[in-house]
Amino acid sequence: MSFHAAAFIATSLDGYIARSDGSIDWLTSRAEHAGETGYDEFLASVDTVVLGRNTYQLACTFDTWPYEGKQVEVLSTTLDPETDDRILVHRTLDALIETLNDRGAQRIYTDGAATIQTFLAAGLLNELTITTAPVLLGTGIPLFGPVPSDIPLTHNATRTLKAGFTQSDYSVVR
Repeated sequence: MSFHAAAFIATSLDGYIARSDGSIDWLTSRAEHAGETGYDEFLASVDTVVLGRNTYQLACTFDTWPYEGKQVEVLSTTLDPETDDRILVHRTLDALIETLNDRGAQRIYTDGAATIQTFLAAGLLNELTITTAPVLLGTGIPLFGPVPSDIPLTHNATRTLKAGFTQSDYSVVR
């Protein structure tokens, strides 16, 4: 792969990225109190965003399209490819990778639990930034699921944000 894939995501302290119904109200109600997270700088550093269907549909509910100016690819077996002219829908990971390579994608933002899990399992994710919110949800959509084998990480840094948030950066060891 000629591209570098990174994830930048928030979880509850117990590892969920959303409630079971996909809601992130637990995060949006707290996030403004976290202070500077580095997200804007991160987003500015990527040329391509890869989402799963659920994350794409969540992004469509925001007041403004959060990926303006970025090439947005959606990995989904069910989303209608004609749904939105801001995105390109891919049915398989292989088709997505072919497009990324053909387009010369350099730095990719992978977002959503299923997409991050897919990239991790396929050995495509290079770095992971996890911002942890000071809340326990007890149930929901976990950031991580089963992996084919251990995925070793190098811890690069952890910093304390405001309002009890923490943020850790990892590199995936190849």
